[in-house]
Amino acid sequence: MRAWLSDPLRTAAMSPSGPQLARLMVAQVPQGSGPIIELGAGTGVFTEALLAAGVMPERLLVVELNRSLHGILRQRFPQVRVECADACCVLDLAARCGIAPGSVDAIVSGLGLLSMPRLAVTQVIEASSRLLGARGRLIQFTYGPLSPVPRVLAARLGLRARRAGLAWRNMPPATVYVYSVDVARAPGV
Repeated sequence: MRAWLSDPLRTAAMSPSGPQLARLMVAQVPQGSGPIIELGAGTGVFTEALLAAGVMPERLLVVELNRSLHGILRQRFPQVRVECADACCVLDLAARCGIAPGSVDAIVSGLGLLSMPRLAVTQVIEASSRLLGARGRLIQFTYGPLSPVPRVLAARLGLRARRAGLAWRNMPPATVYVYSVDVARAPGV
């Protein structure tokens, strides 16, 4: 709540995501051995759910821009690599962490795409699509009624969207979308 009050445009929600939303998000992560990146980790609700679901800490890269929340995450999850960085720079950050483009199994996003500037959304989604492997998925929730990734952007990047479900008990209720690279429509294919 304090983070939201101090900068509501950078902190998407007034309160942490609930357990129902966390379970729905984590259920979309494909089984595999590749890296998983979490964007906009906040207080670590999704981080905790990923670890509880059996994701090995060394597979997980957690990104949080807010310095206070970053500090909380580092204390809560000392076994996980937690970086204080802007999600717009995730491609460069992943490279510095030894994560190659096309190798990521999942990007779990807690970013408030609807409250972000369009350029920032474009940068995050473009970088995410480059990081995803053939079976990789970008998992994003929204409080809005429609997909938070603009259709034009998804089409340009060859991303296929699927509505995975609605977490009614989350406050406010949230819809989860899963984006995957449609090999037939991806640029350069």
